[in-house]
This record gives sequence, C-alpha cells and structure tokens, in this order.
Amino acid sequence: MTTTYYVQNVFSQVKSAINEQRPKVSTSRTLLLNDNTSPHKARAITQSLRELGNRVLTHPACSPHLAPCDFWLFPVLKDRLAGRKFDRIQDFANAVNSKLRTIPEEDYQGVFGKWQIKLKRFIESHGEYFEGL
Repeated sequence: MTTTYYVQNVFSQVKSAINEQRPKVSTSRTLLLNDNTSPHKARAITQSLRELGNRVLTHPACSPHLAPCDFWLFPVLKDRLAGRKFDRIQDFANAVNSKLRTIPEEDYQGVFGKWQIKLKRFIESHGEYFEGL
C-alpha cells in the first residue's frame, strides 16, 4: 500500500465511517492505532492526521503480536478463505469483504479486550517479547 492510496482511500473511508457511525463525535476525538508500516508513518499521513486533530497511538516497533489485525483478524480471514483461489484481485476483495460482514460485531468488540490484556503484558514486560494469549 502506498501513502497516496492510504490518504486518498483508506483514511478517507475510515473518517467517513467514523462520521457516519458517530455523528456527534468528531474524528478529532477518535484515537487511531496505526502500525509501523511505511504508509502509516509517512509525513503525508502524520501531517493529515495532525491537521484534522486526530490522536494516533504509537505502536511499538517490531510488535505485530500487539496489532489486532495481525493476532486476530488476518488469521480469521485466512481460515475462512482457505483453499480458495482467485483469478482477479477484485474477486479476492469481494470475498474478503463478504467474509468481514459475516463476523459478528461481538467478535470485533471482544478482540479489543484481548488487545488491552496484551498491551498490559507488554508494559509489564518493559517492552520485551512475550508469548501467549
């Protein structure tokens, strides 16, 4: 993913979704968690977020086990799409979107409880790697 794509597509969709789902809460009052990939750390991204008044949680370096997408969402999608082959990227995108819609809201909410436990363990370990959970 490039920075341009992130700014023009991903972030604008996130912002629109926040405004739609929480119309009384400004996106500037929303905390965002970006991992340490280049597009997320790019100057255009950080500057756009700063201009919009967004606060971004700093994700610890080399800690994918702390990112909800890495420890929960991607494995769920991988399991649900296992064995399927896609000839076109659009077919893959449609399948992913379809599977995302089948995940109950409670599952999305539950993962953040696990994430908080992982963050607490990370803090207690003073940033050292830990296994489990």
